[in-house]
Amino acid sequence: MITPKRHRQKETMGTAVVVLKIPRNSPHFATVVGEIVRMEKKIFPKHESLARSFDEELKKKNSGLLYIHVNGEVVGYAMYSWPSSLCAYITKLAVKENFRKQGYGEALVKAAIEECRTKKVGRIALHVDPTRTAAMNLYKKLGFQIDELVQGYYSLDRNAYRMYLDFGFD
Repeated sequence: MITPKRHRQKETMGTAVVVLKIPRNSPHFATVVGEIVRMEKKIFPKHESLARSFDEELKKKNSGLLYIHVNGEVVGYAMYSWPSSLCAYITKLAVKENFRKQGYGEALVKAAIEECRTKKVGRIALHVDPTRTAAMNLYKKLGFQIDELVQGYYSLDRNAYRMYLDFGFD
C-alpha cells in the first residue's frame, strides 16, 4: 500500500477521492513515478511526453507532483511548479481514459491550485490545446481565463491557449 502524504479529499461519484502528494524521499516514489511514466507514454505524443525526463523535472527546485491512486493503480496525476512568487504553472495533467469524467481531473486541478496558493504566488498559468473541450471547460469552471493563443505551442500545426488564474491576496 502506498502511504504518501494525503493532500486533499473530494467527494465525487458518491465516493471520496484522495489526492496524494508524494515526497521525493518516500520509499514508494520510484514505483509511483514509474506508473506515471507509463501513463505519460500512453497518453501523450512522443514529442509532448516527459516520460524520458520525468524524474529530472521533479528534481527541479520548486516542483511538485500530485496523483490519485484507485484500486492499486495510479489513475491520474498533475505536475506543477512555482519558479517565482509571480507565477506558478500546472505543467502536466492526465487521467487514464477509463477514469475520465468521474471528477478525478477536477480534484487534481483543485489540489494543484491549493498547493500553488500556499506558495503565495500571484498567478497560476497553464497551456491547453483549444480542441480539448473537456479540459477547456474544466479550467474555465475553476476560474481560469484565456490569456492568448500561442501559435505552434505543441507542434507546427497545433496551438495552445495560455490560461491563467489570478489570486487575490489581502
